[in-house]
Amino acid sequence: MGIGTFVNPSRPETTRPKTAVGRARPIGLDVPLLLAVIALGTFGLLMLYSASADFSKLVYDDPGYMFKKQVLWMVIGTVVCVVLARSDYRIWRKLAVPVMGLTILLLIGVLINNEVRFGAVRSFFGGSVQPSELAKLVTIIYLAVWLHSKRAHLHEAQLGLIPLAAILGIIGGLIYIQPDLSATLTIFILGGLLFFLAGGELRQIVLFLIVALAVGWLVVQFSATGRARLASYMAGLRDPLQSDYQVRRSLGAIIRGGWFGVGIGGASTKLTGLPVPPTDSIFAVVVEELGLAGALGLFLLYGIILWRGLKIAVQAPDMLGALLAGGAAVWIVIEAGINMSVMVGLLPFAGNALPFISAGGSSLISSLAAIGILLSVSRSSGLGLIPPDPTWRSYSASVDLRRRDRRRRVSRPGRPASPER
Repeated sequence: MGIGTFVNPSRPETTRPKTAVGRARPIGLDVPLLLAVIALGTFGLLMLYSASADFSKLVYDDPGYMFKKQVLWMVIGTVVCVVLARSDYRIWRKLAVPVMGLTILLLIGVLINNEVRFGAVRSFFGGSVQPSELAKLVTIIYLAVWLHSKRAHLHEAQLGLIPLAAILGIIGGLIYIQPDLSATLTIFILGGLLFFLAGGELRQIVLFLIVALAVGWLVVQFSATGRARLASYMAGLRDPLQSDYQVRRSLGAIIRGGWFGVGIGGASTKLTGLPVPPTDSIFAVVVEELGLAGALGLFLLYGIILWRGLKIAVQAPDMLGALLAGGAAVWIVIEAGINMSVMVGLLPFAGNALPFISAGGSSLISSLAAIGILLSVSRSSGLGLIPPDPTWRSYSASVDLRRRDRRRRVSRPGRPASPER
């Protein structure tokens, strides 16, 4: 950056960042990320209007009902995003425990409220508020703070892996009994991912995966919903015509869309039996109306979020910022990946929303809140608001299992360091 000019040279220098003459002061926000989110939000409102008009007319007797609600949630989510982007992300050190406690109370409250929608008890206010969506983001925040505080003990199972499993077990268990199998799976994926990013040992991660797979298998065996979904999925792999009804309708919509689609508003599958086109099945509507070209556009936008999120994590001034940024970005992409994979029969049926596209206040606000946290980390590092913490970078370099820089391994008691490669 250039050196700033001063009207009065005798005045002492300030600590403000200097900018070149005529150049705007940097805002510190990640512009590609911001543009990708704006594009996804705008596109989501457009596609939701197309997918929800007939559904809203049939269910709520108002063609614009779901669209108007989504616009309201978008406004609220944008406010939340702006507030979080302008806040110091380190505030979560104090707020993580209270927010997690509130989330647990909401998950318990859902079970007490007993509002059944589509065969599950997971929401308040007619499905507008789903605590399980909030729980995913809160899990990222809580684990990022917890892993940051326990970073020196992650290699000790009794202080690292076992407490992590207990935390995930409480949250995942409350979500599972709703039942919401896909949200439970997402919680465990996020926990393992953050443990990996924090520098957990490979053997502990492998053990975590083995235990998670074993528990997942048991859950499926003792859950009627899980057995039905897995059986339908396996049948679909053998013969697509035996897939779940929603998957068959979705594949029909995708085939009809071809390369460039039938045009916005021209989809017929949403009118002839595609289940809940404004929510879980909206990806099928997107592909039918915009074709594979539209799907590739969505892939690109989610790819930008992942790319910029990981870039922000790498440049974060401390380990907490890196875990928050990496977890938030990967979570959004995982949600999108699961939703789209289910619609083409690559994964068993799950109720994951398509971030920024599917109707639903909880999903939209949680996704925008995650973007706000990402932008907060970006702003803090871009403007130098938080001084870099050299200790976490040296620590992460010493325990980094990826060893991209091919440095010497860290010596441990009783074991010499490995030689240079």
